[in-house]
Parts: sequence; structure tokens; C-alpha cells
Amino acid sequence: MKKTILLISICTLILNSCKKEETKKSIDFKSGPWRASLMVEEDKELPFLFEVMDDQTLRIFNAEETIEVDEVEINGDSILIKFPIFEGYVAGRFKDSMTISGSFIKESLNRVVPFIAKFGAQDRFEIKSKPSKNITGNWETVFSEDSEEDRYIAKGIFKQNGNIVSGTFRTTTGDYRFLEGVINDNQFRLSAFDGAHAFLFTGQVTDSTMNGHFYSGNHWKEPFVAKRNEHYELPKADSLTFLKEGYDALAFSFPDVEGKTVSLSDKRFQDKVVIVQVMGTWCPNCMDETKYYVDYYNRNKDNEIEFVALAFEYARTEEKAYKAINRLKNKLHVPYPILLAQHGTSDKKKAQEKLPMLNHVLSYPTTIFIDKKGKVRKIHTGFNGPATGEKYISFKTEFEGFVKELLNE
Repeated sequence: MKKTILLISICTLILNSCKKEETKKSIDFKSGPWRASLMVEEDKELPFLFEVMDDQTLRIFNAEETIEVDEVEINGDSILIKFPIFEGYVAGRFKDSMTISGSFIKESLNRVVPFIAKFGAQDRFEIKSKPSKNITGNWETVFSEDSEEDRYIAKGIFKQNGNIVSGTFRTTTGDYRFLEGVINDNQFRLSAFDGAHAFLFTGQVTDSTMNGHFYSGNHWKEPFVAKRNEHYELPKADSLTFLKEGYDALAFSFPDVEGKTVSLSDKRFQDKVVIVQVMGTWCPNCMDETKYYVDYYNRNKDNEIEFVALAFEYARTEEKAYKAINRLKNKLHVPYPILLAQHGTSDKKKAQEKLPMLNHVLSYPTTIFIDKKGKVRKIHTGFNGPATGEKYISFKTEFEGFVKELLNE
């Protein structure tokens, strides 16, 4: 309740400020490097770097990832930064031409995280001492080890060059984006911010073990432990979600962005290989997957193949959910239908109720492969995105090989 009141107060303040400042000259958003911080706890900051271009657009940097941001509004000393595709935005004020303070806000989830940005700083984390350990390699990881409800496994994949560390944690449902940070002595800090998720990992490492904490914004904190294991692999993603006994087909009827009900029984899907994408517009891994599927579809649309996405949205109203879907379709030029399967929550148990033939919906995204006869042939849980390197390349090879088999049947 407190967060809801705070969110309303912030939004009201911003709107009133913008109205008052419309007659005043707006502050120039200085071109060049900026360092931003989100305060996930009183003594814990989650930093990320961005650059302001001459045309007032932004580029956010996370290791090998660059995110283009072209929706920036400045009124007087107020600034509103809307991130591409995702609902989250930064609302703030210029203290002067070199400092911005405000909040990172996700309205549908009532989440508000304090934000500050300063011009000219170019170091994500401060380098204080030489590293005494090397984190490069693969790590068998367990998050929330002592919690039966929250426990899950992961694989850490990292590379280190001097003090600088990059990599990610892969889980059975996806990856934790392009993490970047430093190691001082045996203490490491890694972060990523993509406009939807704000991730911070802190901890310490020995030659063979790792332990620390994971922060997701300021709403979630959990411990993790890991041990070095170069041969460790997660369970196969094709074995985690499956049809319940007695089912051999998928069935659904959901509206598209124009309100027209779309079903697998429609003529467009008959006698074709159909790829069903269970996703959400708020999900970064789903965005990465969608980019790949759009590329694949455009290269293969003359074949007997169709894609259809089922969006499970946490937007509170149907109107906002459709707005989010249209935004994603336009930004990524998605040529296939995205249907609204659910709004008001992204709870996986609720999602499973919409697809009762599945044993569960374990992950956003999940891909369901259907052959030309309408039979479900495989269900792939999660998505290994570009941050996972070789695993991403492997996924694309396996995906295209399996679809080719289905097309040739």
C-alpha cells in the first residue's frame, strides 16, 4: 500500500512539474558518458552506464549489449525516459546540467526504485585492488539453497580480464542477461539493467567456491552458492514441460490486437508446422527470443510454417496489455500474431489454467512445436539468449534443425 501511494505521489509530482515548466527553457541533456545508480538497499547501489547522443537519444551498455533508447522527454528541469518495449521508465529532475535524481518505475507492479545519474563518470564499479582470484569458467550454482519453495539451480558462465568480469547465470528458464562488473581481491560485483530488470550480484570467490547475494531491484534478495565445475550442465530444456497424459494436441482461442479470436483450428494453421511462443512483453528473454523468431520467420515465411505468440501480461487492464503488445510488435516488426492470453498477472499457475493440457507453465518464454498434423512434437522451456554465447548458437542450430525435420515430413 505504501508503494502504491508513493508511486501515485511521484507520478502526480512529475505531471505537475512538467505543466509548470512548459513555459521555461528545458535543461540541455549533456551529450557524452553518464553513470546511473539504482538503490536496491540503503547501502547497495546497482550501477549501469549510458551515453547521451547529440540527438538526445541514449545508449545503455551491459557488457556486449547495447540498448537504444529513443523516447526521452524533457520539460524544464524534469526528464522522462521510456525504455524500448518494456513498461518501465525513469522519471526524474536535473539538479543541475550534470546530475539527475528520480525513480525507476514499473507502474503495473507498484515498484519504485531510487535513481541517480551523473555526467562524466565512466566506471561501472570502482577498481580498488588487484584481483586475488580468477572467476573465469563454469560454476554449478544453487539459489536460495535452504528454501524448499524458492530453491532453484543455475549455471554461472564467466570470463575475467584483470579486474573486469562479464558473463551470466543460466537457469532452467532463461538467463540473467549481460552481467558486467569487477572483482577486487576476492570480492565481486556484477550488474545489468535493460529497462525491464535491474540485477545486482555481490559476493566472494575462492579457487573452487563462490557465495553471495542476488538483488532484483529493491523488491527481491536471495543468497546463492556455487562450486567450480567445468562439466556441469543444466537439465535438458525439452524435458521440463510436457502434455498431460491423455493429450496429444494443444488448443486455445485468444484475441489478437484487433480483438479477433484466433484459434489453432483456423485455416491459416492447417497442414503447417506451427511454432507457439508462450511469452510476455515485459520479459527480456522473450524479447531476445522474439527477435530471433522474427528473423527466422522472415527468412522462411514461404515455407509451410506459422508462428503465433500467446502473451501473458501483468498490465492491470486489457487496454494497457494491448498497448504493450502493439508496442512490442511495432518496435520489433513482428509479422506474426500476438494474442492476449491473460492480463493482470503473469503468475505461471494462472497461465497453466489457460493451457490446461500442459503439466505446468514453468517459464516465460516456452516454445511449443506442432507438426503438420496438429500433434505437439516438442516443448522447449526457457530461452538461452545472446548473453549465453555458445549456448545461444547451439539453440539456434537445434531449433532450425528440428523445424527442418518437421517441414520435410
